[in-house]
Amino acid sequence: METATHVVGIQAFIAVSAITDLTPDWHPSPNFGPRRDGATPRLIVVHYTAMKDCQAALRTLCNPENEVSAHYLIDTSGQVFQMVQEEDRAWHAGAGRWGDICDVNSSSIGIELSNCGFSPFAARQMNALELLLSGIMTRWNIPPEGIIGHSDMAPGRKIDPGARFDWQRLARQDLAVWPKPGKPAGKAQFCADLAAFGYRTDVEFDVLLDAFRLRFRPSARGRDLEVEDQALAAGLTSHPSLA
Repeated sequence: METATHVVGIQAFIAVSAITDLTPDWHPSPNFGPRRDGATPRLIVVHYTAMKDCQAALRTLCNPENEVSAHYLIDTSGQVFQMVQEEDRAWHAGAGRWGDICDVNSSSIGIELSNCGFSPFAARQMNALELLLSGIMTRWNIPPEGIIGHSDMAPGRKIDPGARFDWQRLARQDLAVWPKPGKPAGKAQFCADLAAFGYRTDVEFDVLLDAFRLRFRPSARGRDLEVEDQALAAGLTSHPSLA
């Protein structure tokens, strides 16, 4: 008769094996280059494709005329395609910035999710993303706060992975950060808290607020900074790895 401890042990072994055994389908893109100035991945940037289906996204990301790519693409079925080796620089982040990182492409790994931008993300797709994130974070020693959305690093220019993406699900597994509310302290401190987390604050305040809310308060309405915004921003830097 199996004991509860034995069952838990088997489940843990299966989980680790699944992460180890995640083997993406190799579908090379010509759109890549070397990472600049000896940079290594410090971030993982999550995108959605906003295209008809995964095959259309593959064609776009592998077409040399488009000059765009990502390291990985995950279909709604959970199938994972790899287009660029992790050691190389894919072209997915554009001119965005995060913290002290100005060349995000050279310091990140890009993951595209096949999604129109307005639909929930499929369960199998999220399961595959979690396995992929866990493996990448381990290989490159990337902490949870290094998992960001395209909208985080390009406020006002990009909105993916969008309001339907479940950041709290990732945070529950330590695959991203979700803040515990802190003490509200006004607009200046709100901006300081976002800057400390990584957001660029040299943009219009409305743009910064929209980018923050898109990830942490997607149901918020109105143009005024609210107590809830301030409280969540205050909690952003309380994660153990940011303390």
